[in-house]
Order: sequence, then C-alpha cells, then structure tokens
Amino acid sequence: MFFKYVWSYPSWQQHAQATSTKQFDLTCCRRDTTALQAVVCSDDPFVLTVNNDPFFWKAGSVPIGRIEVALDEAIPVQVQLVGLIPDDHDDPTSDILLDQTHIYVEGKKLQQVWIECTTTEDVPPGIYHGSVRLYTHSLFEDEQLQEECRFTITVKEPVMPRPAEYRFFLNIWQHHSNIARKYQVALWSDEHFSILEQYMSSLAALGQKAATLIVSEIPWSGQRSFYDREPSDLFEYNMVGITKAPDGHFVYDFATIDRYVALAETYGMTQEIEVLGLINIWQAPEAGYGSIVAGDPDAIRLRYYDATTRAYKFIREGAELDAYIHALEAHFIEKGWIEHIRITADEPENFALFQQQWEHIQQVAPSLKLKVAINHAEFIERGVTGIYDAVPNFACATQQHQKLMASRSQLPGKLFYYVCCSPRYPNTLIASPSLECRLLPWLVERLQLDGFLRWAYTAWPDQPLTKISYRPTIWPAGDMCFVYPGARGKPLLSLRYKWLERGIKDYELMQIAKQADRTGWVEQLLDGVFLFQDASTIRSDTPAEKLFSYQLEDYERLLLEW
Repeated sequence: MFFKYVWSYPSWQQHAQATSTKQFDLTCCRRDTTALQAVVCSDDPFVLTVNNDPFFWKAGSVPIGRIEVALDEAIPVQVQLVGLIPDDHDDPTSDILLDQTHIYVEGKKLQQVWIECTTTEDVPPGIYHGSVRLYTHSLFEDEQLQEECRFTITVKEPVMPRPAEYRFFLNIWQHHSNIARKYQVALWSDEHFSILEQYMSSLAALGQKAATLIVSEIPWSGQRSFYDREPSDLFEYNMVGITKAPDGHFVYDFATIDRYVALAETYGMTQEIEVLGLINIWQAPEAGYGSIVAGDPDAIRLRYYDATTRAYKFIREGAELDAYIHALEAHFIEKGWIEHIRITADEPENFALFQQQWEHIQQVAPSLKLKVAINHAEFIERGVTGIYDAVPNFACATQQHQKLMASRSQLPGKLFYYVCCSPRYPNTLIASPSLECRLLPWLVERLQLDGFLRWAYTAWPDQPLTKISYRPTIWPAGDMCFVYPGARGKPLLSLRYKWLERGIKDYELMQIAKQADRTGWVEQLLDGVFLFQDASTIRSDTPAEKLFSYQLEDYERLLLEW
C-alpha cells in the first residue's frame, strides 16, 4: 500500500522491479482495513478497467485489461484506479484515488490499482487467501487470463475501535467556502451542506475530532494570494449573517453555524469547536488588507446588511465589534457548547501584540478559551497568558520538548503538534516518502502529545485536479489538501489520506497494547522507528535518515508481532 510512482524517466528496469512481486502477505486486526496495490504496465498503450461492465474504447481497437480481485469469505474489497498529479517539478506523481472505472495507459507507463480489504469485528482470526487476476482482450475476442498474483490476509485477534472512539486527536481545518466555489453552489445553501456532509464523512472516517467555524470575513486574507503571479481564490467567509435593523441595532443570524455544528456532532466531530476569525487576523496593510475598526488591536472584518439603505457595509466601530464578540459568546453558552469552543489563532508573529489582542477578547467575552498554533518558539519560552490548548509546529514541539513537558501541568487543555509547508520532513507533501504520513501519529506517541493538527483538508488552488502545485517555493505540492474535489460532491481520497489513516490505526493499536500491559513492547517498536534519543537535539538540517526509519518492516512489526 505504500508504493509510490513518479512518471518521469521511463526506466524499464524500474517497471520490471515494480511488477516482480507475485505473492504478498498482509496483516490486520478485526474491524480494520488492509491494502495493497496491483501495478500493471506494457510496452504498448492499453486501457485498464476495474469493474465488470461491458466496455469498448472510444478510439478503436486497443488491448483492454480487466482487474478482478477474489477473496475468501465475505471480506469486502474495494478496487480503485490510482491517478497521477503533477508535483512542483511537473512530474506526474501518484496520489489520487480515482472514482472512474477505466483509464487509458500509455506505453511504458505504470498504472497502479488500489485494493483495500475491510474486516468486520465478527471475522474469525486466521489466514484468508485472495488473488488479483488480469484478463485481457481486444474488441470481440474472448478474455484471456494474462497474469494471476496471490495474497493472504492474516487477521489478528484485537478489535480496532470505531473512528468515533479513537483516542488519537486528529484536527484538520475545514475550508467551507472553497468547497462551495469548486462545486459552483451557493454558499451555505442546501446543495452546499449536502456536499459538506460528504467531506465531513470522509474526515470522520479518519477519526476527526474538531469542527471549524469561520466567524469573520477572510481571516487569512485569502492566504495573501494577491501577491502571487497567478493568484487562486482562497478567501473564507463569515458563517454568521449580520443585519443592521432600521432602529440601528444589529441582528445576528447563527443558523449556518448551528446547522454545521449539528452536522459535525452526528459525525463525532465536536470534541472541539474551533472558532477562527476573532484573533490574529492575517494582514497586508500595504495591499489594503489591514484593520478597519478604529482602535482594534487586530483586523477583524465584519460585513453586514443595512436594512435602511439596502447596502452591504462593514462594522467600523469598536463598540459594535465588541457587541458581536459578546453575542457570539452568549450564543455558544446558550447552545451548551462553551466548554468545547476554542478561539483559535494561526501562527501569531508579534508576541506583545498578540497578548494585547487576547486580553481584549477576554475583557469582552471572558468565558472563551484560547488555542494557538505556534510557529515561533518565543511563544513557548515566554508563555502567553490564557492559552488553553497549545499546538507548536514540529520544530517547536521537538526543540522545546523538555520545556513543554515541564510546563504541561500548567496547560489546562491539550498539547498537539502540527506540520504544514514545513518541515521538509516529516510531512504529508506529494514529494514526501509514503511512510512519513504513517509516521506522524507514531510521533504523537513518542513525544507523548495528545494529537496532530493539519491546516488544510480542502484549501485547493483554482484547478486542483490538473495543477495542485501552487506557490511551490513556499507551499510544496500537497500542502493544501488531503483530498480532491470529485464528481457529485464526493471527495476523491488520496494515497496520503490512506497512509495517514494507517498510522492513526497504528496509534490505536498501541493504546490497546498498553492497556494489555505491553508498554515495554510498544517502547521497543518506537525505538525501532525513531532514531533520535532526545527530541530537543533535532535541527532542521538533521538528515532524515538519522531521525526516522524508512524501512516498512519496522512499522509492520506492530501487526506482525501481535
């Protein structure tokens, strides 16, 4: 399942090696998944299908291959074609799990097929046998069996928890407005929510614990896309409707927030309700994206409809801004959410200014709790008064690890870490080795943190299915998403999604092992994966091979030795 392909120089030696394995042994638990890839190639072009429907190629007579998977018992099998996406060097790289059932394959090009098997909790432990068969034909010829490869699945005794029961705290921010744009539906419409639910379902399958609320206009200022040579629309909009009544008072419509949180709750995604847009608004005053409220230490932008003039305007008075923040707090209290609400700041840069911004919010809405994604060690070293949950990036979480552990008892909430456009490794980028996605949850266990945060699930550039690379010198390809916009509002998952999912399941299995008094064994497994003794010694120029194992067997021991 960790095979990765870059279609560049077509070395036939590489192709022969990629297709040389004819027998493979898999291991999983009950209520679990396990996967492998079939790899098909030919000197000449062909079409590959993964279902049994009748099929003729539109351009005439070419060889047609059909993949068929058979497996003992009634273990469900999902078969999908793997698509390529150009990386930052324009080299097509495997990542997308396609929804289509056939694909045209050029000569001397590899075509991957994702094969995933799902066990239920009722499957008896034991060994199950499967096969992957390739049938070929042209036009009206009868199919011929061209190749058969075999695999086994060893099902172990433990029963994996359901994703909603995962102890691993996964938090990937949601970008609702971008989803509406890509599907060309009205913002916050029924059509939009129908699509959002499909994306929420895919997040829930990973064990996502948090819902994202945007409560002001463009808190990231469109990721400052206006500086880019080819800007993409990356603006996120307020989920709260604001109207100024004829008598001068403001009316707040929280219906969209309420609907989204209710939907998230059905998917187990409200352990935290992250509120973005109230603190540390990203600014670019020289480009016009600065503060518009007099005296506001931040740059919160609130658009409202003036019922008298029938024009849209922006709040510009500090008292009106404070009234809005207070109304938000009151609504969160009324809905019974206040203990789950986290006012979230994304990478503040100015320590003194940020402290001032948070003190102002506390004066207006004292029951709100603060969560900070930190990319400056100063915020850990000096400490920000009132932080409830801390999310240092990888560099801070490792280099400041001793300080974090020493002060953890003073932190009321949780301690996570995150990766984004940095570090170069470990990460979840298109160019990242596949095992690094699996590694990230293991790192949570090694560092004794609570979970992992990622900034982007669907922060796609304008043409994500043809050009995912955007701002490559800052954001390497893959930084902006884990899934792609598919047809009918359905997300197309990625190999990176599946690799991260395997790592999360590894983490859950470690917790089961520790409950069974096998903590020492778990520590041995971690020692085999992590090659550093003291996390605080890690530096950005430390070679990856001196930090982590890139040998699959070091990870597979978790299942094989159970």
